[in-house]
Amino acid sequence: MDRTRTRTGLGALAAGGDDFSVIQAIGGPRGVVESMLPGVVFVVMFIVTSDLRLTVIVSAALAVAQVVVRLCQRQSVMGALSGLAAVAICLVWAWKSGEARNYYMYGFITNAVYIVVLLVSLLVKVPGLGFMIEFIRSLPTERFRAWLDGWRSDRALMRAYATITWLWIGVFALRLAVQVPLYLTNHVGWLGTARLLMGIPFWALAIWVSYLIVADPMHRHRQLELRRTEEESEQEAEEANECEAADEDARPRADGRS
Repeated sequence: MDRTRTRTGLGALAAGGDDFSVIQAIGGPRGVVESMLPGVVFVVMFIVTSDLRLTVIVSAALAVAQVVVRLCQRQSVMGALSGLAAVAICLVWAWKSGEARNYYMYGFITNAVYIVVLLVSLLVKVPGLGFMIEFIRSLPTERFRAWLDGWRSDRALMRAYATITWLWIGVFALRLAVQVPLYLTNHVGWLGTARLLMGIPFWALAIWVSYLIVADPMHRHRQLELRRTEEESEQEAEEANECEAADEDARPRADGRS
């Protein structure tokens, strides 16, 4: 059995390579279904029954069932658990407020936070998307400043990272621009539909366009890193050889004096 873990989301961008797949980047067919199903069930159940209590119970049961199925199949449950936590927050919010539309409030807050964080990252000249991709790619455990300067000094790569950071800001902002008016006018059905259409489909499009923008600069940067590493290794080997030669030259003199 192939136990190689397929990276998703920004991890897929960090991995790069010619075998990049949008479907795998968004979690594969199963991941797409599991991500969208709770939202589909919530909006359909509420439209059909107009019973918020029943809608919350069925949606919660479905989210828990997805995790249980993965556990029974001995598959990774981290993604399912994070999804369960997000759904739980949305359901509790709707339940406590007594309004179905508040199921989507958590999404508004997270999108707004992402916008603010990414804008700040651009202001301080550390593009947020670039920071996350490079962090996933190289996982700096020491010499953080050198790691940061390493990719920020590559102008082409920095330009690409800034571009996709603006792209993702646009995605989050467009979601808010479309969905918040539907929330304010209490159009739950249309809000749920917009949330679904602007969820996984927008995520997939943003991942794909981001890959097209960063693939070449990232490849060139990696090649440059590889050459630098090889040069450093050769220099270290030369220095080691020089030290050994110096030690060998010193030994006869020491023997002659003894």
